Amino acid sequence: MVWVKESESRRFARDCMTSVGCEEKVAEMVSNLLITADVKGHKSHGLNRVLIYMKEVQSGFTKANGQPKILQETVSTAWVDGDSSLGVVVGEFAMNLAIKKAKATGIGWVSAKRSNHFGVASHYSEMAMKERLLGMAFTNSHPLMVPTRAKEPTLGSNPIACAAPGSGEDSFSLDMATTCKAAGKIELFRRQGKSIPEGWAVDSDGKSTTDPEEAVRGQPKLMPLGGVEDNSGYKGFGLGMMVDIFCGVLSGSGYGPFMAKWMPLTNISYTDEKNFGQCFMALDPSCFAPGFEDRLQALLDHIRQMESIDPDLPVKVPGDLERESTQRIRSGNGAIDYPEQLITSMREMALKSGITPMEPIKSS
Repeated sequence: MVWVKESESRRFARDCMTSVGCEEKVAEMVSNLLITADVKGHKSHGLNRVLIYMKEVQSGFTKANGQPKILQETVSTAWVDGDSSLGVVVGEFAMNLAIKKAKATGIGWVSAKRSNHFGVASHYSEMAMKERLLGMAFTNSHPLMVPTRAKEPTLGSNPIACAAPGSGEDSFSLDMATTCKAAGKIELFRRQGKSIPEGWAVDSDGKSTTDPEEAVRGQPKLMPLGGVEDNSGYKGFGLGMMVDIFCGVLSGSGYGPFMAKWMPLTNISYTDEKNFGQCFMALDPSCFAPGFEDRLQALLDHIRQMESIDPDLPVKVPGDLERESTQRIRSGNGAIDYPEQLITSMREMALKSGITPMEPIKSS
C-alpha cells in the first residue's frame, strides 16, 4: 500500500480535472466528491474514478463545464436537464433545488435526465441531512444487474441513499447498491488480482463466479442484492427496478437496457452521451410529529448498545463505519492508503498529461 496525504490527493484530483478543461469550481467539486469517498472508505468511488471521468470529458460526450437547467417545476417538484454535465454538477444542482423546495413546502422531489456517474449517492442525501432534513438520492446506470432467472444484465447497480439527522452531529446514513456489490468493487479486486466472493456476480451462462475477469467479460454481470433466487435475490431485483422508475422512467433519461453499455477503463469510447437518470428528495421532518431527531437518536443509541455476537465487533448503524474511517484518517497522519497499482497508473497518466504526480509519504 502507498499512503498519500488527503490534501495531496485533493490537489491531484483537481489538477486532473482542470487538465481536461474543467473550471476550478467544477474541479473542486469532483475532487471533494472523490477524495471524501476515499476518506470514508469507499475506495471504489474515490480517486479510482478520476481516470474514467477524465476520459469521459475527453470523449466530448461529458461536458467539462455543463450547465444544468430546470425544464419544468412546481412548488415542490422539478424536472432537470443535466446538460451532459459531470454527475456531481448535476447532483449538487438538483439536491440544492430539492433542499430549497423542502424548506419552503416541506418536501422537494427533483428528477434529472442527461447526467453522468455521480459518485457515492450518500454525498447528496447527506447534503440534505446537514440542513436537518431527511435526504434521499438515487441513480440508474449502465446495465450491470442480471435479473433473477436471467443471463444478461438489464438494470444498473441502481443505489439507494437515505440520510437523516439525529441529535447534534449524529446521523443515520444508508448508501447501498441494489446489486450484491458495485461494479467498482469488482474492478478493484480485478486490479489487485484477487478472487471475488461467491454470490457477487455471474458468468456468461448466468452461473455464480469468483473470477473477476469472468464477471466483467463483455460487461459486468452482477447479482441483485440477495444473490440467487433462493436467497431472495428477486427482492434486490425489485428494488433496482424501483430506482430505475424514479430515475429513468420518470425523468425521460435512458433506463434499463436502453442505456449506454459499460466500458472498461482501458476501452472507454462512447459514441453518444450516457444520459443517466437521477432522483433527489429532501423532506422536512418538522412537518410531522415533534421530536424527530430525539427519537431517531434513541433508536441509534439502542441499536449500538445491543449485545454483539462478538465483543470485538460491536453493532453498528449505517454511517458508523464511514465516520470511523474519517476520524481514523483525520486524527492520525491525515493520509489515505491506496493500492500500489493505482498509484502507479496515476503516475504514468500524470507524466503523460503534464500533471504533477502525487507525492506519497510512505509505502509498504
